[in-house]
Amino acid sequence: MKAQIFGLLIAALATPALAGGNHAGGHGEAMAVGEPGKKANATQTIQVTMKETDDGKMIFTPSTFKVRKGQTIRFAIKNAGELDHEFVLDQQDKIMEHKAVMEKFPDMEHDDPNAIRLAPGESGEIVWKFSNDGTFKIACLVPGHYDAGMHGDVTVAKK
Repeated sequence: MKAQIFGLLIAALATPALAGGNHAGGHGEAMAVGEPGKKANATQTIQVTMKETDDGKMIFTPSTFKVRKGQTIRFAIKNAGELDHEFVLDQQDKIMEHKAVMEKFPDMEHDDPNAIRLAPGESGEIVWKFSNDGTFKIACLVPGHYDAGMHGDVTVAKK
């Protein structure tokens, strides 16, 4: 009987860890947009600035990108604004799911290889290998920022 109780206790304590993952639903499944790349394999660096404008918009500059399937890109990202901003790279439907979660939990922490959150003045990078062709999205999912215009498109062309 003690062994059964001990087993139940261990199972109950382990369940939260086993149910973990990130808020985007990632449990190791492949992403349609691609996969983390190796900096040494990057064939191009794209400088991206995130900021607010005087008329209340929030923008990425540039906001559209064209890359090739199989290409590894280094996104060098700078937050030139006065607010925290995110750069999230994913499929449109995944972006919208993530946006809904962020609206409910705005202080959520991220640990996703396809996303980075930067405080004002900070810089960072994402190195990404685009393994599938198609059109994908970049977005800032801090509540209100997407709706203020902070999103764009990544077109991945076949080789």
